[in-house]
Amino acid sequence: MTDINLADDGMPVWRQMLMGGQMLFVAFGALVLVPLLTGLDPNVAFFTAGIGTLIFQLCTRRQVPIFLASSFAFIAPITFSVQSWGLPATLGGMMAAGLFYVVLSFIIRLRGSGILYRLFPPVVVGPVIMVIGLGLASVAVDMASGDANSSIDPNTSLLLAGVALVTTLAVSTMAGGIFKLIPVICGIGAGYIAALFTGVVDFQPVIDRPWFAVPAFTAPEFNWNAILFMVPVAIAPAIEHIGDMLAISSVTGKKYLEKPGLKNTLMGDGFATSAAAMLGGPPNTTYSEVTGAVMLTKAFNPKIMTWAAIMAIAVAFISKVGGFLATIPTPVMGGIMMLLFGSIAVVGLSTMIKAQVDLSKPRNLVIVSVVLVFGIGNLALSMGEFTLKGVSLCAVTAVLLNAILPHADREDKFQSTGV
Repeated sequence: MTDINLADDGMPVWRQMLMGGQMLFVAFGALVLVPLLTGLDPNVAFFTAGIGTLIFQLCTRRQVPIFLASSFAFIAPITFSVQSWGLPATLGGMMAAGLFYVVLSFIIRLRGSGILYRLFPPVVVGPVIMVIGLGLASVAVDMASGDANSSIDPNTSLLLAGVALVTTLAVSTMAGGIFKLIPVICGIGAGYIAALFTGVVDFQPVIDRPWFAVPAFTAPEFNWNAILFMVPVAIAPAIEHIGDMLAISSVTGKKYLEKPGLKNTLMGDGFATSAAAMLGGPPNTTYSEVTGAVMLTKAFNPKIMTWAAIMAIAVAFISKVGGFLATIPTPVMGGIMMLLFGSIAVVGLSTMIKAQVDLSKPRNLVIVSVVLVFGIGNLALSMGEFTLKGVSLCAVTAVLLNAILPHADREDKFQSTGV
């Protein structure tokens, strides 16, 4: 297969920097959503996104042109964990989740990548991803309509959310070129302008912050409740990682699952997530928006992502950026979330459709049904001080049911004998 990267070897440094800045701009909207929604520091998120990308490049010998940043799959678990055990304990749980990726990478080294498909087939991963999105539906609606503690009038809240949502929908479905890759930024921008006209934007956070400051790093603490709650959440993003690698492989014409190999890309993702948690940042993942930008611009040189990472680290020290992001009204973010959380649920559904999961089979129907009810119903199991709830409970349930229930050949045998 042709080595497409050779075409980029002579690219001037100034052009690499320019294209790196463009990649960071594409990732910007999605990058800051997770910290804004979970209460983490956006400046720390920029720093850990840059560091995480560099760690990934180190693990993969800088062969894959991707950018790592905040993972949406962890929004609900982070929110619940922070409320239950506090931010430091939550960071410890996220650090353990990153190490779970690393453990999976070593299993792949020993047993091959097929072991992941056997442990976590689409019938397991699909409904868990759906729970991640659907479980947050009420949060998105509350943000968009304005809760009891909001100082913004409910009608104004719905107006701002509607402007942000409609703009995002319009850009994602009708725009072309670079705009099609940044619908979130366009939606937030339109909602923010509407908020300015309605007079609900408070610029005090920008005024209070200095221009430059060291990001507010937070050290993790280790709490077994938070760790055992957070680790199962990593199952869905770990499987999704394979899809991301297949996508970027398709775009560049290379087989990254073979070289540098899934074992190395998954290890890079894991170490990046653990490093982010050590500093107070959200878990890292590969970004489909950046993959789309790579396809559009033909920027196949991984050095471009190195510059994007360096720029993200530099932006982290501009304190006014975090202050400005704090001025975005909650309803604007709520409008974006209504689309985002629904999209996550659709990804889970699409995972099962593409794999042709047959829901007429009792085994598959039981797994999907139980997982969805447990997740959307917010079931919690408590054993002493330990509580298993939400996405974590769903992931554990799905894996156990997949391991215990008979497969299709045994089902057919039972049905043919009238059992």
